[in-house]
Amino acid sequence: MKMTLTLIAGLTATTALAADLAVPLTYEVFETSVAHTDLETCPKNLPQTETFCRATLYHDEIHVFAFSENGDSPMVGFNSYPLEEIALHLK
Repeated sequence: MKMTLTLIAGLTATTALAADLAVPLTYEVFETSVAHTDLETCPKNLPQTETFCRATLYHDEIHVFAFSENGDSPMVGFNSYPLEEIALHLK
């Protein structure tokens, strides 16, 4: 649990720093920093064209990160979903 909190805190700090520097969070940074799982499709309310999504689980929510398939694969979307509702967003 402590490791998960550390990873999420690190991601939050990395994302905040990237926002301050106007540097996008790339998939390369995300992949090496955050334990995640690949999703076959992105939820409906995240970008759908030329993107791929990864998910993390924290408490009772699933956090989904959308990345562009182009260039350095910057993050192009993010959303959190209650665990019991995620299936509704993936159909």
